[in-house]
Amino acid sequence: MTSIILLSVFGIINLFLGFLKSNRILMPAVVVFLAIVFGVNFIDWNQGPQTHFNNMLVIDNFSVAFAAVMVLSMLLILPFSRSYVTDENPHLAEFYSLLLFSLVGAIMMVSYENMLMLFLGIEILSIAMYVLAGSHKKQLRSNEAALKYLLMGSFATGILLFGIALIYGASGTFNISDIASFSSTQPAGLLPMMEVGVLMILIGVCFKIGAAPFHFWTPDVYEGTPTIFTAYMSTVVKTAGIAAFYKLVWSVFPGLNEFWYPTLVAITVLTLVIGNVGAAVQNSFKRMLAYSSIAHAGYLLIALTSFNDRSENAILFYALAYTVATVAAFGVLKLVSDQRGEEGYEAFNGLGKTNPLLAFSMTVAMCSLASIPLTGGFFAKFFIFGAAIDAGAVWLVVVAILMSAVSIYYYFRVVIAMYMRDAEGERIAVDPFAAFMLIVLSIFTILMGVAPGLFNNLL
Repeated sequence: MTSIILLSVFGIINLFLGFLKSNRILMPAVVVFLAIVFGVNFIDWNQGPQTHFNNMLVIDNFSVAFAAVMVLSMLLILPFSRSYVTDENPHLAEFYSLLLFSLVGAIMMVSYENMLMLFLGIEILSIAMYVLAGSHKKQLRSNEAALKYLLMGSFATGILLFGIALIYGASGTFNISDIASFSSTQPAGLLPMMEVGVLMILIGVCFKIGAAPFHFWTPDVYEGTPTIFTAYMSTVVKTAGIAAFYKLVWSVFPGLNEFWYPTLVAITVLTLVIGNVGAAVQNSFKRMLAYSSIAHAGYLLIALTSFNDRSENAILFYALAYTVATVAAFGVLKLVSDQRGEEGYEAFNGLGKTNPLLAFSMTVAMCSLASIPLTGGFFAKFFIFGAAIDAGAVWLVVVAILMSAVSIYYYFRVVIAMYMRDAEGERIAVDPFAAFMLIVLSIFTILMGVAPGLFNNLL
C-alpha cells in the first residue's frame, strides 16, 4: 500500500520538477524515487495479508514480489532513455510521470481482492500506455500504434467489464473470495451466467497480455511505439497481466476449472504456435521481439494450467528472467536504431567487431530468451515445464519444447548478423550509464542461470 502512495506522490512531484526546464535532473530524480519505492515495498514482506479500502486491496508476499519485479523493470529501463535527456525533449517529465502512475495500476493489478480494483488497475495502466504509445507525435507509425492500441484496448476493456458485471449478477459480490466460494457451489440456475462472465473476463485479460487469438494488436503497436516504451510494455505490462491472470484462475474461479481449463489450454497452444512461427518470418528485429513477447505469454500460460504449488514460483522466476533479458535486448536495439536509423537485422551487422559490449549483451539476452543453458531463461522454462509435468500436462510441454526449438532460429539471426557479417556504419556511441546497465543485465542473466536457487522458491 505504501508503494502505491509513494508512486502517486512521486509522479506528481516529478511533474513539478518539469517546470524547472532541466531534463538532466529528471532521470536521477526518478531513479531515486524508484529506489525508495523498491526498498519500502519490502517492508510488507512476511507481514501476512494486509487488507485496505474495505478489503478491496490485499498486500501479501505475492503482491510484494511481483511489485518488486515491476519496479525493478522500470529501474533497468531508465538508463536507455538517455536520448530523451540529451535531446532536451520538452515532455520528458510527463513521460516519466506517466510511467510512475502506470506502476500504480500495475501494483493494483497484482494486489486486488475485489474485481473493481482489478478493473481500475488495468485502466490506470492502460490509459498511461495509450498516451506513451503515441508520444512520438511527428511519426506516423507512432500515431497509428496509439490509435490501434486505444481502440482495441477499449473494446477489450468493455468485454472485461461486461464479464465482471455478469459475475456480479450471478454471485451478488465483487469480492474474489466470495466469488470463489460461490463458484464452488455451482448453482444450476446461475451457472450459465457465471460461465459466460468467466469467458469474457478471460478474453479481456488475454488481450492485455497479448495471448492469441487476441494478439493481433501486438506487432503493430510494439513496432510503432517508441522503443523505450515498448520495452516497458513488454515487461511491466505483461508481468502485471500474468500475475492478475494467475489470481483469477487460482483464487476466483477454481470451482469452474472444468469449464475454463480446456479454453485456457487451447489459448496456450495457439499462443505458442502463433508467437514462435510469427517471429520466425519477421525481417524487423523489433517486430520479431513483438511476436517473441506473444510466445513468452504462451510459456507463462503453461504455469496457469498447472494445478500445483510450483506455478507461483515458476511464474515469478520466469517474469524476472524474461524482464532482464528483454530490457537488455530493447536497450541495445534503442542504441543501435537511434544511431543507424533502422530496426531490421541488418542494423546489427558487424556489431561484434565495432561494439563488443553491445554484441555480448545482445548475445546473452538472446541466449536467455532462447533458453540456452547457463542463462536465466533456461531455468525459467525448466521450472515452468516442471510444474506442467507434475500436473500431468506432458503433451503441452512437448509442444512448448518444439516451439522453443523454433525460437532458436529467429533469436540467433541477430547473433549471426553481429558476428558473421561485415560491419556497416560507424561505431555505436554508448554513454557510461547505459554501458554499466548492460553489464549489470548480462551478469544478472548469467547469475540466474548459474545459481537459480538464489531466486527460486521466494513465495
